[in-house]
Amino acid sequence: MNTATNTAHNGRPPEAVYIHIPFCTNKCFYCDFNSYVLKDQPVMDYLHALDREMELTVQHTPPGVIKTIFVGGGTPTVLKPDEMAYFLQSVRRHFPQWDENIEFSMEANPGTTDIDKLRVMKEGGVNRVSFGVQAFQNELLSGIGRIHDVNDVYRSLENARAVGLDNLSLDLMFGLPNQTVDMLRESIDKALALDLPHYSIYSLKVEENTLFHTLFNKNKLPLPNEEDELAMYLLLMSTMEAAGYTQYEISNFAKPGLESRHNITYWRNEDYYGLGAGAHGYVGRQRHMNIKGVNPYNEASRSGLPRLDSFEISEQEAMEDFMMVGLRMREGVSDAAFRSQFGKPLEAVFAAPLHKMLKAGLLEQAGDTYRLSKQGILFGNDVFGEFVGALTEV
Repeated sequence: MNTATNTAHNGRPPEAVYIHIPFCTNKCFYCDFNSYVLKDQPVMDYLHALDREMELTVQHTPPGVIKTIFVGGGTPTVLKPDEMAYFLQSVRRHFPQWDENIEFSMEANPGTTDIDKLRVMKEGGVNRVSFGVQAFQNELLSGIGRIHDVNDVYRSLENARAVGLDNLSLDLMFGLPNQTVDMLRESIDKALALDLPHYSIYSLKVEENTLFHTLFNKNKLPLPNEEDELAMYLLLMSTMEAAGYTQYEISNFAKPGLESRHNITYWRNEDYYGLGAGAHGYVGRQRHMNIKGVNPYNEASRSGLPRLDSFEISEQEAMEDFMMVGLRMREGVSDAAFRSQFGKPLEAVFAAPLHKMLKAGLLEQAGDTYRLSKQGILFGNDVFGEFVGALTEV
């Protein structure tokens, strides 16, 4: 892939950008993301390296009109106002053409978003902020290694609204150590009282290379039992629906029209740039992963694209990915969308797993579209698993 005019497999240049800021004030006990405690990190060196990666990337694969930008981490809002201003100027310089309705999201931790920083973010083009709240009980927050408390949540949201940022999202988690169904109910009620356009509510997964994984292996992680965890998921689905939010993806709820367009890019298996240490990108049916460490990334960016790995995705694998990520969305996958990416009918490729899941009652069909049934939502991983390795030859 050494052409400077590589475009997406749909013939259009990429229209979505993911950028990784790998710094955090501290490492949460459940986190396995590519992130590093901020103290003594070469932040401006990293932002300069990121600027170089953007420059080389757009030379290699010129961008189209950008529809979504998502800045994740780490905690991007640990950047100081002057660092944030430099970073956002870099983004604007290298990706100058923005859709008039661009969605420009940035992840934030409550307690790292004072008025000055939020004002710089808004002036730099950010128009959507996603706050990692996780719970509304201080004892649960300290038990998972979060440094904010509930008061920080309210102050951060107030600051965001004060500078004119009102497209706000909030993350909650369930299945946390020592969390009860009633605690989750309280967190959901307090979150809904904020009347935000979007909520992401995730189940805790105990990942390797985390403190929680160590505790779990020592039998010292007091997780809710399976029955309570199921009750939590059923509670959040029914409560969010009753409050007027659409569950547009397994873990995401939005007021109509305010879904995360960037995440939908992933779930539709569409192309996106991936920039920053450890970031993944997908362009022209080619995936890449960047070097993870901050200093190795900075060093590599001096002499070229800071790639750790880059590989072609076969048509077979791309089709399986299309099904696995597409079925996460409540709208499901359509024959029309499948044909537009692959030029062949969905049924011709995946008849066996589709019919098996329809018969099991885990998928439902409407016209040319297949989607998870209500029962299928509870067993999503089983459904997705049917499409992993489903194709031996195409």
